[in-house]
Amino acid sequence: MHTSSKRALPLLVVLFCLAVSASARQQGHSVFSPNRKIELRVYTSGRLSYDVLVNGKTLLRGSTLSLDVEHRALGLSPKVLRATPRAYEGWVEPVVRQKFARIREAYNELRLELDGNYAVTFRVYDEGAAYRFETSLPQAEVKVYGEEAAFNFAGDYTAFYPQEESLFSHNERVYAPKPLKEIAPAAFATLPAVVDAEGVKVAVAESDVEGYPGLWLRGTGGNGLAAMFPPYPLKEELKGDRDFRVTEAADYIAVTKGTRTYPWRLLGVAERDGDLVTNQLVYLLESPSRIQDTSWIKPGKVAWDWWNANNVYGVDFKSGVNTETYKYYIDFASKYGLQYIILDEGWYKRGNVLEVVPEIDVQELVDYGRRKNVGVILWVVWKTLDDQMEPALNQFEKWGVRGIKVDFMQRDDQKVIDFYYKLTREAARRKMLVDYHGGQRPALMTRTWPNLISTEGVRGLEWSKWSAEANPEHNLSLPFTRMFLGPMDYTPGAMLNAQQKSWAKVFDRPVSLGTRCHQLAMYVVFESPLQMLADSPSNYLREPEAMEFLSAVPSVWDETRVLDAKIGDYVVVARRSGRDWYVGAMTDWTARELDVDFSFLPEGAFRMDSYQDGVNAGRFAGDYKKVSGRADRTTRLKIKLAEGGGWAAHLRP
Repeated sequence: MHTSSKRALPLLVVLFCLAVSASARQQGHSVFSPNRKIELRVYTSGRLSYDVLVNGKTLLRGSTLSLDVEHRALGLSPKVLRATPRAYEGWVEPVVRQKFARIREAYNELRLELDGNYAVTFRVYDEGAAYRFETSLPQAEVKVYGEEAAFNFAGDYTAFYPQEESLFSHNERVYAPKPLKEIAPAAFATLPAVVDAEGVKVAVAESDVEGYPGLWLRGTGGNGLAAMFPPYPLKEELKGDRDFRVTEAADYIAVTKGTRTYPWRLLGVAERDGDLVTNQLVYLLESPSRIQDTSWIKPGKVAWDWWNANNVYGVDFKSGVNTETYKYYIDFASKYGLQYIILDEGWYKRGNVLEVVPEIDVQELVDYGRRKNVGVILWVVWKTLDDQMEPALNQFEKWGVRGIKVDFMQRDDQKVIDFYYKLTREAARRKMLVDYHGGQRPALMTRTWPNLISTEGVRGLEWSKWSAEANPEHNLSLPFTRMFLGPMDYTPGAMLNAQQKSWAKVFDRPVSLGTRCHQLAMYVVFESPLQMLADSPSNYLREPEAMEFLSAVPSVWDETRVLDAKIGDYVVVARRSGRDWYVGAMTDWTARELDVDFSFLPEGAFRMDSYQDGVNAGRFAGDYKKVSGRADRTTRLKIKLAEGGGWAAHLRP
């Protein structure tokens, strides 16, 4: 059950935290974070704008906001009718524990009610700042023609910028560092853009998107980034079974209710790079869970077929998309305590999710899995499922399927956002998990729909089937960028590993870039409550030592500590599940020595099994060594990571 405890703060504290700046008394308000480090200065003279200061230093200056509803620009020439301060402190206990079992939620808020039946709420947390529009218009339905959100920084800082080529996209981008002034207005990007403002990192993102398109960013040619949005689709055309493209778009971005709140525009603030990993601002700003009974929502690990192309061997049946192969996956999952298997592409005939291929008996597999305590998840193309939603979901429920992996949306206009809500709600009614691939936006909905167990929208391990771009350099940007939004289904677990010189693309027998321990560490560093084991069960069965770690490592966490981190270079993360701790360290293509301080441990001794890059891992990336020993809170350890390397440990009391 999702719970949230809260308490009102004394009025004196509220007034103290929401002091009105004397120099801007006629036109501005200052809102401070609870720890007083972040200040948001809101101005209402001429138009709505704001500055963001961290420790007294201005990082954003003159950032502007407005909303064009029925050709009325809300936010221009604002007339404040009422300014209401509020302070809040409470705790959120997530249904699915991505980072923590309990999250502190504390903020100071200023709500401006403005002439014209609208309001803007500004909030400041210790983790950053956010604002949202709210309308109470007399019309039941309105068109939104545009929204202005200009994130104007105080200098020409560097942005880790996931530039896109089209609004029709899987959002699987490289977060490449670029000076803000070099990002042209035509250069647009998905989320988040992480701006290095002289050491302080600012992640530009959004939250609580419903009945509205997703936020994209574009350059300004200056020190800022500006919002852009996919327009509302008027006509669409399907090519094949999956590419459902917009062929004609409206001159507005949304058709929505006259009375509503709009999505949050947010700025995550991290004084240390590692604080981006533990920042929960996106999650806290999502709407609370809409599922009453959540007892059936079970995170876990998955034996996955597609990446390894069903390359099972040493068996007496012909492997492929057939019932015998998937029974082998179930046997493997059962042996190692994995909760699920996935039937990916090929189990149904393209374009008709109700027509199962003759080689597969879904009911037999579900029944077989049930006897072995392994659930079955089915992959589906979103458009096919949308066209057949009720009969398909009813059939899945009748079979006893535990979840669906939905793919190829490649859009986040309002119609596709509406699809996410509709499908996730209908799946919840049938007690089914949902894992969205083919788009990034569902990462912002996991608090609202805890059965939305993971999302892709990331350049993950699958890219190693055709490209060298899923490499350690890229992997070391992800915890600080894409993962800021929410769960990230990178699909790790390669048992065939290579350094740059020896790597080659082989679609049907893929090899990861970087070391074996780089892959193992991903299970601690990368968050996905539905965590994949991407390689062939046959390969895992040859690796009993690696499977000791992979069978034990959880997919959800009670506590997260970042011990050391530098965006794009290296990261060391410790996570707790129950009384056990896990540590994962990863580096880019630079070999490193890192110091690990175990003072995060409670009192007492721990048995530690660690997996370290072998002495030859810089040449042969699969080389690793398992070391068993003891550790306690006084332990200090120097670990060596090869090029593209990693280090992973499991600590038990």
